[in-house]
Amino acid sequence: MASYILSLDQGTTSSRALLFDQDGNHLGTSQKEFTQYFPNNGWVEHDPEEIWTSTLEVMREVVSKAGIAAKDIKGIGITNQRETTIVWDRKTGRAIYNAIVWQDRRTASICSKLRSNYDEGTLRDKTGLLLDPYFSATKIAWILDNVDGARVLADQGDLAFGTIDSYLLWRLTDGEVHATDATNASRTNLFNIIDQQWDDELLALFDVPKSVLPEVKDCGADFGVCSEEWLGAPVPILAMIGDQQSALVGQACFDKGMLKSTYGTGCFVILNTGDTALRSDNKLLSTVAYRFNGEVVYALEGSIFVAGAAVQWLRDGLGVIENAHESEAIATEVGYQDALYVVPAFTGLGAPYWDPDARGAVLGLTRDTGANEVVTAGLESVAHQTNDLLEAMIRDGAHVESLRVDGGMIVNDWFAQCLSDLCNVPVERPEIVETTALGAAYIAAVQAGLYSCLNDVANKWKLEQRFEPNLDSSERDKYVSGWKMAVACVQSFKPTS
Repeated sequence: MASYILSLDQGTTSSRALLFDQDGNHLGTSQKEFTQYFPNNGWVEHDPEEIWTSTLEVMREVVSKAGIAAKDIKGIGITNQRETTIVWDRKTGRAIYNAIVWQDRRTASICSKLRSNYDEGTLRDKTGLLLDPYFSATKIAWILDNVDGARVLADQGDLAFGTIDSYLLWRLTDGEVHATDATNASRTNLFNIIDQQWDDELLALFDVPKSVLPEVKDCGADFGVCSEEWLGAPVPILAMIGDQQSALVGQACFDKGMLKSTYGTGCFVILNTGDTALRSDNKLLSTVAYRFNGEVVYALEGSIFVAGAAVQWLRDGLGVIENAHESEAIATEVGYQDALYVVPAFTGLGAPYWDPDARGAVLGLTRDTGANEVVTAGLESVAHQTNDLLEAMIRDGAHVESLRVDGGMIVNDWFAQCLSDLCNVPVERPEIVETTALGAAYIAAVQAGLYSCLNDVANKWKLEQRFEPNLDSSERDKYVSGWKMAVACVQSFKPTS
């Protein structure tokens, strides 16, 4: 009898459900975009109910289209946008405020104040992270301090916090299970990644009551049962993992030193560091790569806030393209830009700059600059940001032999070659580019007993195309030098409001 795994990939701009068979073959996808809210400068929010209803809709649709019975689904794996923060009422299951998205910068001043009174080095030793609005802790505190009565309800034990995985788990299990996994917990600034537990000192620092926190489990675990009412039969939930760590699993980067980069709304480069949580000297993050049977594998990560979102801006904000696919033909015709730079710091700059006050810019405009040149420079900006991260990793001691890539942007051959050229590293694109969803599916499959262990899936990774660097070093140096000057210009410009 056929066995299936359902993977729920709840991302920053859309909710997706993907169905895989027991051999990892991709059988179908359903996807639905949802609304992005920008209520103030640097603020980004989602409607939790829209996240829930869109997730429910796509999971039902993909199962229906495949013509399978829910009883044949052996398990559900959940992967999610990380750091995005929801606080909800335990009695009603309804959020008390919109989800505050990982890109949101509203708590920058809170972080600055905390930084003046707390040793950030201690925070890094405990969490592997920086004191930055990116992470969940200050988002939780903001909600509790700005929603009427929230602090009282939290102290009474009536409120629950979760990243998106935890929130979906609560809804899928009809409020039976309040849990998360070690990867998502490691992105909150409240979880000690060495001791693998919530840290009382950090809870006090950020003024977050322990009563709101979920239980932390392995990535593969018994997370409860998806209620029969949602799919027509009860289905066990067997995996939860943050989206970037899930892509690391989907790319089969199980050996120390292996490296992947995912191009979704943002870009995230993750290096497997084995059983050691490295302390970066170049503003990279140490994080939990995955945890099984209580054994932790760590990673070094560089986070870029705007990657695919830059293409979305070109489409929706500027209106210079009708769809993302157009950008490949445009860039192929225009070619590399040596004097025009787009720095898409719409919500600040991530690694290795960590400048929450930076804002985006287009530099080098001339009279003959047109929409096509801006589109091309927008694509190049993502490659330049990736190169910034790889340079930081190399300074931290990494030896980069190749870069496995995934995500929506890398189906663009021009961009993949640009990435290889500007980063001066071979770029490997797999046959299955849906590696984020695939990672969660693989973990669920292991937990369901379809594989004996995670390493069983390593040989299922297959190369589709390898892009080799093909750019003269002097030309590359010129492009990279221009990019760094453009970033310096952006960082020197600080709007007063």
